[in-house]
Amino acid sequence: MSQKVLLSSKEINVILHRLACQLIENHLDFNDTVLVGIQQGGVFLADRLAKMLSEMYDIHNLKVGYLDITFYRDDFRRSGKPLEANSTKIDFLVDDKNVVFIDDVLYTGRSIRAALTAIQSFGRPKNVELLTLIDRRFSRHLPIQPTYRGRQVDVINQEKVIVHWEENNGEDAIYLVNR
Repeated sequence: MSQKVLLSSKEINVILHRLACQLIENHLDFNDTVLVGIQQGGVFLADRLAKMLSEMYDIHNLKVGYLDITFYRDDFRRSGKPLEANSTKIDFLVDDKNVVFIDDVLYTGRSIRAALTAIQSFGRPKNVELLTLIDRRFSRHLPIQPTYRGRQVDVINQEKVIVHWEENNGEDAIYLVNR
């Protein structure tokens, strides 16, 4: 199994600043906007963006939640191993709000389809957008595209994108792994 670095810590930081600025351009004060990190990888990205928006861009009324989609996926019964659900933490309604789903890697689009179903338990959003750090553009099974993308990569089916976060893996890096 070989791996190569797609993005270093410095490159990830530059991309996060760009994504934060794009969010500010479209949502200004975030009064009607909520960020929802999709478990698991999207949570680290959502937290990092929220911290950046708060500390560097003076956005303080930001609502951030975490959404577990485990049992909303169309393939959750296909796995031979028992599933372990993550936690959902959304302590606000999404009625008439702009919801920005945040995920680390957009691959087939099935996770986002599941998130669209799961978010309905918390109200009816006015608008839903998608922010993703890595867009694997030639792998889509569903017609889902990101509103905000960090980096678009062409990855063949035998390759996998692995995202490491300082908070979880001790480093910020994104790898392309050949299985």
